[in-house]
Amino acid sequence: MILDIDMIDVKQLTIEKAHEMIQRGELTSVELASECLKNIKEKNEEFNIFLEVYDDVLEQAKRADIMIKEGKGSILTGVPIAIKDNILIAGKKVSSASKMLENYKASYDAFVIKKLKKAGVVLIGRTNMDEFAMGGSTENSAYGPVKNPINSSYVPGGSSGGSAAAVASGMALGALGSDTGGSIRTPASFCGLVGMKPTYGITSRFGLTSMASSLDQIGPFAKTAEDARIIFENIRGKDEMDSTSVSLDEFKITPSKKIIGVPWNLVNGEGVDLKVQENFKQSIEKLKKLGFKIKDIYIKNLDIALAIYYIIMPAEASTNLSRFDGVRYGLHKDGKNLLEDYLLTRGAGFGKEVRRRILLGTYVLSAGYYDAYYGKAQIVREVLRKEFIRVFQDVDLIVTPTAPFVAWKIGEKSDPLSMYLADIFTVTANIVGVPAISIPSGFVLVEGKKLPLGIQFMAPHGGENLLFEVGKKFEEML
Repeated sequence: MILDIDMIDVKQLTIEKAHEMIQRGELTSVELASECLKNIKEKNEEFNIFLEVYDDVLEQAKRADIMIKEGKGSILTGVPIAIKDNILIAGKKVSSASKMLENYKASYDAFVIKKLKKAGVVLIGRTNMDEFAMGGSTENSAYGPVKNPINSSYVPGGSSGGSAAAVASGMALGALGSDTGGSIRTPASFCGLVGMKPTYGITSRFGLTSMASSLDQIGPFAKTAEDARIIFENIRGKDEMDSTSVSLDEFKITPSKKIIGVPWNLVNGEGVDLKVQENFKQSIEKLKKLGFKIKDIYIKNLDIALAIYYIIMPAEASTNLSRFDGVRYGLHKDGKNLLEDYLLTRGAGFGKEVRRRILLGTYVLSAGYYDAYYGKAQIVREVLRKEFIRVFQDVDLIVTPTAPFVAWKIGEKSDPLSMYLADIFTVTANIVGVPAISIPSGFVLVEGKKLPLGIQFMAPHGGENLLFEVGKKFEEML
C-alpha cells in the first residue's frame, strides 16, 4: 500500500529508510522526487540553494521505478541526490558558481556521476557554492550567497554550502560536494549533517573542476553516517582516467584498538570558541561511555598546517585557473590585443576571492619566492604526513571539533583572514591525504537561536570504515 506522501517528512527521511519503503511498495521514486521538487519550489528562492533544477527529474524517477520493478535496482535507485556545481554531468551546465563559466555545458560525465547513474539515482540539480570552491561560507558565489536552512541569517559553511543546505532543507536525500580544505565537513557541521572527505585518490577527480589538485576530493553529504557510507560505496573505485586514483583494497588497516587521540594543544588553542570547546569535552565523555580510550597526542607542525595549506592551495589554484583565459572556452572579452583579452576576461569573469587566491598563488610560485614559500611548505607537508603515520601506530582515530566556532551571520566575516581561520581543524586531513568525517555533536544557543556543531574524526589512509563505525556509534549517544 502506497502511503500518503504528505505523511513523509523528507527533511527527516534517510536514504536507508526511503529504500526500505520503496522496496515494500509504500513509496515510489516519482513521489519521492516530487516531494523534493515541492520543497525546492517553496524554499529555493529564500535560501538560494540550487542554481539549476534539472527538467528531467521526474523522467529520471520514472526510469528508476522501472528499474526497481524489474529487480535491477540498488539501494540508491530512485534516491534524489544534489550535485555541487563543479562536478560535470554530460549535457548539463557546470559553472563552478562563476561568471567565467556561466553558460558552459559539460561534454562528459564525471566518474562519480557515471557511478551514480549506474546505481539509478535521481540527479535533482546543481547546487550553489563558493566560486571555484574558494571560500568557507558560500558567500563568494557569483550568483549570491546561500542561506543556512537552520537559520537563514547565518552562512551554511563552504565551499559546498549549497549541497549541505539541499539535504538539510529536504530538497534532496543526499548530495555530493568537493573538499579541498574542509569544504564538505564545515558545511556539514554548520547544517547539522554528516559530511565525509575520503582518502586522497579513493574517489576519482575525473570530471571535477580542479581547484588544488593535490588536495581536492569528492565526498558525500547525508543525514546519518550509514547514509554517507551508502553514497561513498557507490562513488568510490579506481579510475584509469585519474592518475592519482587508488583502490580501497590497497590499504591494510590494523584491527581497532579502540583508542582515540586528541591534540588538546590545538583544541584548547587561541581562537577556538569556548562553546565549541565545551561541546567537544561533552563529546569526549560520550566516546568514553562508548568504550573508547582517550589519549592526549602531540603532532609536530600541526599548529602551522593552516599556513602550509594557504601556500599550497593558492599555488595550485593559480596554476589550474590559468586555463580560463577567454580563448579556449568560457567567458570572452574583446580587447585591443591578446594580452588585453586575457586581462578583461579574467577581470570580469573571476570574483574578488578568486582573484585574491590567484595573486597569492602566483606570488609564492614566482622566481625568488618559490623556495622560500612553496618549496618549504612541501617539505613541511611531508614531515606532517610522516607524523600522522607515526601517531596512527598508537591510535585508531584522531578527533577534534570540525570548526573552531559556530556558523556566523551572512556578511559578518568580511575580512578573508578571519574566514581562513575557520579551517584550522579541517585542512590537515587534505594536506596529508587521510579520510575525515564530521558528525553532528549537538547544538549551542547563539542570540537565542540553536545552531549545530560537529565533531571531526580522522582515520589512517584507507580507514573509511573506521569513520563510519565510530560515526554510527556516536550518533546513538545524541
